[in-house]
Amino acid sequence: MECNHWVISSAIPAQSTRETPVWVSLQLLSDELVLDVLGFLDATHLGVLATVSKSFCVFTNHEPLWRNLVLDNLKGEFLFNGLWKSTYIAACYPSFDVENIGVFGRLRIRDFYSDYLFQSWLCANLEMKPEWLERDNIIRKKGISVEEFVLNFEEPNKPVLLEGCLDSWVALEKWDRDYLVNVSGNVRFSVGPVEMRLEDYFRYSDQVKEERPLYLFDPKFAQKVPILGSEFEVPVYFREDLFSVLGNERPDYRWVIIGPAGSGSSFHIDPNSTSAWNAVIKGSKKWVLFPPDVVPPGVHPSPDGAEVACPVSIIEWFMNFYGATKNWKKRPIECICKAGEVIFVPNGWWHLVINLEESIAITQNYVSMRNLLNVLDFLKRPNASTLVSGTRDRVNLHDKFKNAIETSFPGTIDQLMQKAEEKKAQEKKPSFWDSVTDSKVGAFKFSF
Repeated sequence: MECNHWVISSAIPAQSTRETPVWVSLQLLSDELVLDVLGFLDATHLGVLATVSKSFCVFTNHEPLWRNLVLDNLKGEFLFNGLWKSTYIAACYPSFDVENIGVFGRLRIRDFYSDYLFQSWLCANLEMKPEWLERDNIIRKKGISVEEFVLNFEEPNKPVLLEGCLDSWVALEKWDRDYLVNVSGNVRFSVGPVEMRLEDYFRYSDQVKEERPLYLFDPKFAQKVPILGSEFEVPVYFREDLFSVLGNERPDYRWVIIGPAGSGSSFHIDPNSTSAWNAVIKGSKKWVLFPPDVVPPGVHPSPDGAEVACPVSIIEWFMNFYGATKNWKKRPIECICKAGEVIFVPNGWWHLVINLEESIAITQNYVSMRNLLNVLDFLKRPNASTLVSGTRDRVNLHDKFKNAIETSFPGTIDQLMQKAEEKKAQEKKPSFWDSVTDSKVGAFKFSF
């Protein structure tokens, strides 16, 4: 339902009053807005409000409210306890028995209905349907040369799934959760807005059932645990990495990614107009990609591209929008990328990724000669301070990068610009038949 009539029917005393109680105004709010309001309360006030009525008992026990309290107040210093509320109480009130607390304790609540809360619960518990996994239309290649990759995929900016190029990786054999926990020890990794020990994160991921699971996504993993950086190498197709000319001033460019089934990344375009590769070490991932000129359904980028509004979770996107893409003229590129496989994500492509099982992967964004001009154009946009990411010096990144390229590769930028102009002129040049045919009257004519 759109409005929470239980707020008024079970929270307002029968007797009338001269002034309208504050609860009556809440009847006008959607369930989503009520929860937004409750998000301003601390744990104590949520607990008190839960005693007012059955509706408030339900709303104040909404798990995302307690998740935010845990992440905001405890940072990464928590041991997940099956529920976010019990996790918070166990950490803040150690003497309190949370073993049998449940969502509502011993209270049984009937006749409460909320489409919004049900949708959140459904998305947290629904598994990927078989029809969402059937389409696999990406080009797959194994053993191709670097020249073939550049000619057929990097230059035309087309995705491809590459097989067999991780066979020499030590990580492919060794990187399971036990090994990673052992070599990482007490090192903390970036998990959403907090940093957690790997052992604590796995404790969370083993128990969690939520719409948007926390995702371990750390750009400094190789510095934090150097042995991990030595157990993989960049696939041969992606070794031209021009941002490396900036040394320690380069933007964040590589990440280790770990997450349970259902975790992932909603639709986005990779930062700084870079291309990327993503290598799966354990598990499997479903990918959906749209070309730069096709905005995915349900996604609303701002005119300047600085912000992207994707108001639904990944599962909800599949529920509400995926089916419509089957009839689109420009259908998305889709695949399931499994352990040992690498996907090439060209610059500017929208993509969504969801883990189908617990997965471990490495991804890297890079700039090659084929993409250099695009990146330079992106970095010098008027709103670069908003668009550029992964570095503290957003405003000056363009000049630093351009100067470093000109120092390391003299004349390269001018040569690339000349080739781009020649290509543009060639595309505008009329064909033979265009030159001898009058498009307005269809009459034959000589053009010499």
